Amino acid sequence: MLFALVVLPATTQANAAHQPAGEAATAQPIFAEGKGPLAGGVLVASGCIIAWMLLARSGAAMRLRRIPALDAVTNAVGRSTEMGRPVLFIAGIQDMDNIQTVAGITILSHVAKTTAEYDARIEVPTSRSLVMEAAREAVRGSYQAAGRFDGYNADAIRYITDEQFGFVASVSGQMVRERPAACFYMGCFFAESLILAETGNSIGAIQIAGTAESSQLPFFVAACDYTLIGEEFMAASAYLSGAPDQIASLKGQDAGKVIVGALVCVGVLLATLAALNPSSTTLQNLVNHLRGMLGS
Repeated sequence: MLFALVVLPATTQANAAHQPAGEAATAQPIFAEGKGPLAGGVLVASGCIIAWMLLARSGAAMRLRRIPALDAVTNAVGRSTEMGRPVLFIAGIQDMDNIQTVAGITILSHVAKTTAEYDARIEVPTSRSLVMEAAREAVRGSYQAAGRFDGYNADAIRYITDEQFGFVASVSGQMVRERPAACFYMGCFFAESLILAETGNSIGAIQIAGTAESSQLPFFVAACDYTLIGEEFMAASAYLSGAPDQIASLKGQDAGKVIVGALVCVGVLLATLAALNPSSTTLQNLVNHLRGMLGS
């Protein structure tokens, strides 16, 4: 991103060479104007992430707070095994170009590995053909990693339809007929979220949901047993894998957010003091300087 902010000196020299004789050459800036705050933010965020990754590689302990929704995966799959009923996993209704779908497929790998170890049956209906292929690869790899490839069933991961409510009608009917004991909704959802969650609630299934769609979170929170909210959903891959580099990346991002939040709080305080004391030029200069730093 920083390279996009730089104007190469060679460009300036080339422009100067083509200017008519006698015309004054105008100096071109090395950096694009108005991009200083963006460059500073990139440097701060990158520095925080690199610092935490260096700490992780040096052997420092990397820990994340507990996320109950992910800790409940084992109990939900175990309940399905004991009841002899399937596990239902839905990775949203968007295609693979949506980051929430990618996060859902990552969680599917963990759930599929647990179902393989517990010898449970997993059903993965999808609303996009590409998501179906990605889900099949994820489940196949999980069964191989668990040493239970003979239990892998590609037909259990199937494409339904791209049409939103046609997909929901098919999945709801499947839920009523097969009565899965555990339902996972991990991905991008819209109006169908409450339909799925209420259907799962009516059949007595343990339900674990995760999405970054703020408009759908209230429905999942109301109807599901556990819900991954926003960034918890995006951090699930690092939490489940326990890889130090991934956890360090999350911690570095959080450190960058803390720094930005602190600057915002300082700016609010200074702006308030400047409004209460408009005759103070020092406060006004500090507020303007901080606004320039934050790009506002």
